[in-house]
Amino acid sequence: MKKYQLGEFEEIVILTIGILNNRAYSVSIKDEIESRLSRTVSFGALHTALKRLEEKGYLKSFAGESTEDRAGRPRQYFEITAMGKKAMQYAKETRDELWKAIPKTVWQANLSR
Repeated sequence: MKKYQLGEFEEIVILTIGILNNRAYSVSIKDEIESRLSRTVSFGALHTALKRLEEKGYLKSFAGESTEDRAGRPRQYFEITAMGKKAMQYAKETRDELWKAIPKTVWQANLSR
């Protein structure tokens, strides 16, 4: 099922867009990731991931209304497509299966080593 694979940062971005729902634009996505994960995100990396996710068909972008504070330019909002939702579900199921496959003895071992 290679067609549904997401890289780690792509997965973080698409999950964050899901969290933001209809308020997902680049600044809000960046702020949400940084706030939730205590992780610095560059706009370059974010825009690259957004473009890649849109090219894969996982996201769709649309222009919001123009605002004066943006010199009349509209914000570009992102939403998850049906194919993007399938990719998210595939990623979740794959990770859940891997977590379940870890023997309990691994967690019982001394983690300080």
